[in-house]
Amino acid sequence: MANIKSDIQQLAKKYFSETVEIRRHLHRNPELSFEEYNTSAYVKTTLEKLGIPYQSMANTGVVGLITGDLESGRVIALRADMDALPITEVEGREYGSQNIGVMHACGHDVHTSSLLGVAKILNELKPHFGGQVKLIFQPGEEKLPGGASIMIKEGVLNNPSPEAVFGQHVMPFIEVGKVGFRSGQYMASCDELFMTIRGKGGHGAQPHQNIDPIAITAQVISALQQVVSRFADPRIPTVLSWGKIIGNGATNIIPDEVYLEGTFRTFNEEWRAQAHEKIVKIATGIAESMDAICDIEVRKGYPYLVNEPATTALAREAAIDYLGEENVVELDLWPAAEDFSYYSQAANACFYRLGTGNSAKGIHSAVHTPTFDIDEDALELSIGLMTYIAYSKLTK
Repeated sequence: MANIKSDIQQLAKKYFSETVEIRRHLHRNPELSFEEYNTSAYVKTTLEKLGIPYQSMANTGVVGLITGDLESGRVIALRADMDALPITEVEGREYGSQNIGVMHACGHDVHTSSLLGVAKILNELKPHFGGQVKLIFQPGEEKLPGGASIMIKEGVLNNPSPEAVFGQHVMPFIEVGKVGFRSGQYMASCDELFMTIRGKGGHGAQPHQNIDPIAITAQVISALQQVVSRFADPRIPTVLSWGKIIGNGATNIIPDEVYLEGTFRTFNEEWRAQAHEKIVKIATGIAESMDAICDIEVRKGYPYLVNEPATTALAREAAIDYLGEENVVELDLWPAAEDFSYYSQAANACFYRLGTGNSAKGIHSAVHTPTFDIDEDALELSIGLMTYIAYSKLTK
């Protein structure tokens, strides 16, 4: 293992600059969820140059397959997402987005370029391992129903079936050179809430002649907070937030309706189902009691993400061996959501965090912001560590 580790570290150095160039190319040319046509074509071309067979899936998804030269029936999968976000990037970056209004603000360019770098390293290491490595380049992580769910339905975890699936995600709040792991539950389920409260508009000076949807909405919002504060088991982290409210009246005009959008997140599927029922019951009940109508849709999104303990322990041990124990940190529960959760619900999986921040360089902006960026030194660690984790799983 020691020689292989050294070989992987040297190959990571060898392919580092190429991986940076791939990342910058992808960053300049971002594409929205399920529209990753050029990105998909770029991935296919790169795999073809490496002689790695692949198949298309979920329209813009790509699944490559590397087969080691030694005898083994073991199979693992490595996943990277490819889509970008509808965000306008700050100006002035050499590799800034050329697709105005679209930006790789969540680091999926890092994930895709890293997996291509891993593919190059594993391709050179084929004489040293047996079994197969599925390279999953996935579309649509940022948009329901999530590209992972579609790829799973189309058989990405079959023929052959991986005994473990590994994924990584950038983390600007962890310094470059470090990675983070958490065994068991890690990220929340994520549901989208859409609600319209319909009343009767009119003059603000005669509210008794109207059915005020703004006043009713205020009561609904306040009451729904009790889903978290009074109904949720305090041992189950739960979040209910409203991010959009439109009541198109004026200083003296009560509108006919108010429209809202929000999110509900938690870490327990049974409670999640119960909460959906309570949200609908409370909102419609309050509206009805005030002679209004409430139309509410709870759009079920990604399940919670769970890191299988044995798979995560192996990945963590490989990271400690590769980086040193001081560079491997413990992650907290994270209320954001990720469609990697579908893989984690269907197979043994480990989703870990790649440190990409650098306080000294001023690189610390959160994901999903126009100023998000990474310290590209993280790419050498990224491709080396994922390769080492894959090799460790295939040979232990």
